[in-house]
Amino acid sequence: MPAPDTVRSPQRIALLAFPGIRAFDVSVITEVWGTDRTDRGVPPFDLRRVAADPAPVPMRGGLSLTPDRGLDWLDRLSGTDLLVVPGLDDHVTPAPPPLLTSLRRAHTRGITIAALCGGAFALAQAGLLDGRRAITHWNLVDLLRTHHPQVTVVPDALFIEDDHIWTAAGTAAGIDLCLHLVRTAHGSEAAATIARSMVTAPFRTGSQAQFIEQPTPRADRDADALAAVREYALRHLQEPLTVSDLATRAGMSARSFARHFTAATGTTPLRWLLDQRVAAAQKLLERTDLPMPEVARHAGFGSEITMRQHFASRLATSPRAYRAMFTGTTSAGAGAGGRSPIAR
Repeated sequence: MPAPDTVRSPQRIALLAFPGIRAFDVSVITEVWGTDRTDRGVPPFDLRRVAADPAPVPMRGGLSLTPDRGLDWLDRLSGTDLLVVPGLDDHVTPAPPPLLTSLRRAHTRGITIAALCGGAFALAQAGLLDGRRAITHWNLVDLLRTHHPQVTVVPDALFIEDDHIWTAAGTAAGIDLCLHLVRTAHGSEAAATIARSMVTAPFRTGSQAQFIEQPTPRADRDADALAAVREYALRHLQEPLTVSDLATRAGMSARSFARHFTAATGTTPLRWLLDQRVAAAQKLLERTDLPMPEVARHAGFGSEITMRQHFASRLATSPRAYRAMFTGTTSAGAGAGGRSPIAR
């Protein structure tokens, strides 16, 4: 019989619906949390469409969304649940006052809130972004700054978090944020399974640029070399790789390699390498009973202290706390669950 603390109720996801929300973002939220994938090991979710009244919510293109819960349902959410605001077609018209009040109440109660694309404007209208960092679609950055000067608008990122409030850039970045929220709550395997079914990238970090310079035909050779180097790095993460090592393998100077790498991926070689090592460590913490120093070594950090520093800066948690989320214990040693030392 499983331990009582390993039996969890489905995470509740509230999709906040009101006139003007974008159909694409509604579809993304529904695809990530509204599709049953329990037969593939993904935990169950309880996704509800929440609105101020039960009338169908109009969306662009002749579409509509029928709510199945009222705003009072948000009072049932707990600290492990999630409130998601889709992007908007109209970024200036005020949102309904009851909706803004519900957003403020949810944040006061410690509920995690995520806004996709222009959904950040609804959070800003509620005052939730005052004095906090936020991001939106690159084409809306100046508009957000103009209408909400109290917000610290980050000019170029895929998604960021400040005080349990997540905001994301446009369109595909909303997918990245939704998968990141699944990964944070339920692990990399669950997020990767959902990503595979959606035929999308399973892991793009929030710090990556919103758009990148696309290689031209003349740059195909460099692009191929960079792809081969990234593949090599992923197979040898446990080795003490440096950016200089990768540049040499690509046949470039370190400076040229860094420039081409950033243009092709939207992030620097060092940041990419560290992100991949964090992701590898996450998988080991979820799937194995390896001691922390061994997790750090297999992920290429060299020491548990270094791994802990990067977990704190990227995930706002420690490796031990991260493992505890998936084992129901605070022990880092082998034992409960019968997991193998290395799960391949």
